[in-house]
Amino acid sequence: MPFVVVSGLSGSGKSTVLRTLEDAGFFITDNLPPELWGAMHDLVEARGLDRVAISTDARTRHFLDALETSYVRLSRRREDLRVLFLEANADVLLKRYNFTRREHPLGENLMLDFARERELLAPLRAIADTVIDTTDLSAKDLGNRVMQLFRLEQDFHLRLMSFGFKNAPPRDVDMILDVRSLPNPYYDPALRPRTGLDAEVAAYAFAGAESEAFYTELRDFVRVAAERARASGRHGYTVGIGCTGGQHRSVAVTTRLAQDLRDLNVDVMDHRDMKVGGHG
Repeated sequence: MPFVVVSGLSGSGKSTVLRTLEDAGFFITDNLPPELWGAMHDLVEARGLDRVAISTDARTRHFLDALETSYVRLSRRREDLRVLFLEANADVLLKRYNFTRREHPLGENLMLDFARERELLAPLRAIADTVIDTTDLSAKDLGNRVMQLFRLEQDFHLRLMSFGFKNAPPRDVDMILDVRSLPNPYYDPALRPRTGLDAEVAAYAFAGAESEAFYTELRDFVRVAAERARASGRHGYTVGIGCTGGQHRSVAVTTRLAQDLRDLNVDVMDHRDMKVGGHG
């Protein structure tokens, strides 16, 4: 995996690139002077980190006189050193700045700042392996371009949590599903003290054609929702599955979903109320 240097004009999308790389598992250091590139390389190598990206731009202008020497030294040690430079036309940069109301690092007149910045960063652009003009790119488009450039896969996880409505639904989920219409093992004295992890409890909850049909529709709905979230560029989607007490039905459904949807990288976050006990 390459050691990546990200640079470019202010407002051209560096933050988007760094977030994309960070979501893909890169260790990120922003605003690093070139003289420290070698030290950072040694540090991350000693820690065994193989996905590293650093950012150097106009904010480090007082240290750019060491750019050429630092680049040559690092490129000798890393054959996979990659430099990505971002740019956009002045009109688009102006619109982006007016939208965010941020101050340009050079801090004078924006249009003059853009021109001065291009000149200041010309040496970084000259050594870049890849230059991306983001004038007509959305943040999502830029993120996708970076994923393709470095041959990265979208790291997506479907997260599941069981809970009991009597203890209040969780607030930190994307969707809540109610499975209280399934047969309730709580009313079987032999099953009451057990949980939805037990095969007999699960069999009770899914007994009958109606219960199976309900589960099938629920499973397919969760798949569609998760796949749409992934297609939109999200890296995770969280579903809460609730029954009355969080002990039986919600646990059984969550466990079965985790198995049936394992291709979506399922994480069972928690059976939140399973130890509390309750009414199924």
